[in-house]
Amino acid sequence: MTSEKPQDGIHAMVPREKMVESARKLRDTYAITPGIPLFKREFGFFSLERWKAEGKLTDESWKIFDYDPPGNYGLGQLGWCEAAFVPAFETIILKDLGDHELVQDYAGRHVLYFKGRRSGFMPEYVDHPVKDMKTWVENVKWRLDPTSPQRYADLEERMKVAKDHAGKGYMISQGLIGGYMYLRSLIGPGDLPYAFYDMPDVIHDCMKTWFELANAVIAKHQQYVTLDEIFFAEDICYNHGILISPDMMKEFLTPYYKQLINNVKARQIDKDRHLYVHIDTDGYAVPAIPVYMEEIGMDVMSPFEVASNCDVVEIGKQYPNLAMFGGIDKRVLAKGKKAIDEFLEYVIPPMKARGGYIPTCDHGVPEEVEYEDYVYYRKRCVELGS
Repeated sequence: MTSEKPQDGIHAMVPREKMVESARKLRDTYAITPGIPLFKREFGFFSLERWKAEGKLTDESWKIFDYDPPGNYGLGQLGWCEAAFVPAFETIILKDLGDHELVQDYAGRHVLYFKGRRSGFMPEYVDHPVKDMKTWVENVKWRLDPTSPQRYADLEERMKVAKDHAGKGYMISQGLIGGYMYLRSLIGPGDLPYAFYDMPDVIHDCMKTWFELANAVIAKHQQYVTLDEIFFAEDICYNHGILISPDMMKEFLTPYYKQLINNVKARQIDKDRHLYVHIDTDGYAVPAIPVYMEEIGMDVMSPFEVASNCDVVEIGKQYPNLAMFGGIDKRVLAKGKKAIDEFLEYVIPPMKARGGYIPTCDHGVPEEVEYEDYVYYRKRCVELGS
């Protein structure tokens, strides 16, 4: 007679009464539970330095913003906007251009920066490391070796923390750079669409390498914990739709995703656990939804940019089984209290009733948003979402 699996968050789910409150709330959100209080968090900020310089941002601000504690724990190690190079490229100044400087960054790109300032604005990319099979193999591919001991140097320490979080019911999320974002960082946004036609062998070898690295690293993590989510940073859409056709997605991207997801599911310690598949893409994401749902079983999408005509209320009606995070127009926060009220009163009541929604800005809170208006936005968000 076999004993029951321990409810430790690894071999079986932690009992609800033993989960931290934020983990229970987040799990209910992913499960698209109608009518529950909305999870409270933010996507990110570009406004903090300004608020701090004005003397308005203090330790008390975070209490005023009234966020929930995190309900998930991220494992990382597989990149996000850039590939997980080990070793990274050396960051070096290639050319002094007066007010600007041309820099090779850690991802091997040549980037034009303001001298003395390398963050807080959209960089200008001048060149990317992969131009053909030769540059891919000689300069890049070996940096994605899944057997590199450096990748696992702190594995035991990281997994000890992950197991502790799993034991408290936190959702264990494996984030990684998605295939399109990965290829874009290697080849460049302008050259990539041509590369699918001109060098498909290079694209497939890049994606095979992406898969082998992700599969190996996640397999190591799965020796210790059961995953609740696999979260792809994709950015495959622009303001009018997908940057490549659905057929190209099915040829160059989703077969590798499918195999990775199937492998992850087969390795789960807790075989009964649902693995949520989450896609993050900016732009007008609606045309991508059926592709990802049909091809890889997508459960969750974010951040639904309003400026690109993403309306979470309408999309939520069309796709009732899709959990949706984001959809708050960041531009509205700079237009004052009346505009904030009108927008939130349109979005939050129906999305709360639907379930499976977390209201956040559809990207980082812009620098021009006044601190007082952001505080008002948070207050109204909490009132309408409670």
